[in-house]
Amino acid sequence: MHSETEPSLSAFDDPLRPRVDDSILWGIISGMLGYPALVVAHDLKLFPLLHSRPSTLPEISSALNIAERPAEAILIANLALGIIRREGEAYMLTTLAEDYLLESSPTYLGSMLDLISENDFVTSPKALKQAVLTNSSQTYGGEDVFKSHEEQVERAQRFTRGMHSISMTPALIWPSQVDLSQNRCLLDVGGGSGAHAIGALRRWQNLHAIVFDIAPVCEVADEFIKKYRLEARMSSIPGSLWDSQYPIADVHFYSQIYHDWPIEKCRFLTRKSFDSLPSGGKIIIHEVLYNDDKTGPFRAASASVSMLLWTEGRQYSGKELTDVLREAGFINIKVLPTSNNWSVICGQKP
Repeated sequence: MHSETEPSLSAFDDPLRPRVDDSILWGIISGMLGYPALVVAHDLKLFPLLHSRPSTLPEISSALNIAERPAEAILIANLALGIIRREGEAYMLTTLAEDYLLESSPTYLGSMLDLISENDFVTSPKALKQAVLTNSSQTYGGEDVFKSHEEQVERAQRFTRGMHSISMTPALIWPSQVDLSQNRCLLDVGGGSGAHAIGALRRWQNLHAIVFDIAPVCEVADEFIKKYRLEARMSSIPGSLWDSQYPIADVHFYSQIYHDWPIEKCRFLTRKSFDSLPSGGKIIIHEVLYNDDKTGPFRAASASVSMLLWTEGRQYSGKELTDVLREAGFINIKVLPTSNNWSVICGQKP
């Protein structure tokens, strides 16, 4: 019996014919082969070029100083992906590209593409196989990612800007789905650029926010605080998740922090928040979650594969993190899907 996702190919009884169509596998392989076209187009500054003016293939080839054959291959790959569009002979940006691939956009993803380009081990089957065989991070040639960031300011700040690229879009969405009207201060724990604190402050005018991270990262957060003119309501405080006392706040927010660590360290952070928060205080964990039976979604599965390369952590299900919060003493725990496979897990201290 064939499933709906596995179309039968049995036009006649030939034992050599495959039983199902191979389009799923070719979709995966084509994605692996074609994804560099997006990164290279970004590196070559194709998107700002097309934003400034729609251009033909010869004009693009001339402007980028590349031959027409590779220019056409890169253009058509991005056209097929829906990144750019064509009217007549002229190529131009789609709304998708305008929102996410122009540096002037607040939801610019280009810094994440820079991070991928600079750290090509993250898309390397060889590096992944080594991570699988050794159960160890392959980051920066096998260095501990967080220790490396503490020691190398420029590396930490590039990474933080890449994470800002990932964060701004969900940061502008989840705050509308969580009631923070009675809260006073949000502590963005390991908050990086402060993207999520910025999103929360834009939605909830009653809030102030603190970004809590290592000193080089706080420097980047300070830049974004100034950029969004939030100096009166937002600040950064350097410190360690593990060794420093948390600043006073009645909301603790963690985005993409729990997936960096094994469950025992997640329990430690949860208990630390429980002990630090006042009665009635809230904890919010923002992650791409597995569904409870761990059959997907693919975005969570691929993120967990990525964690093999970067950290000692993995993705969790809503049930797993609910159990962690309940064990620490939190009540009124809710798992709320927000956007594009992101969710928040919210709990309250009695």
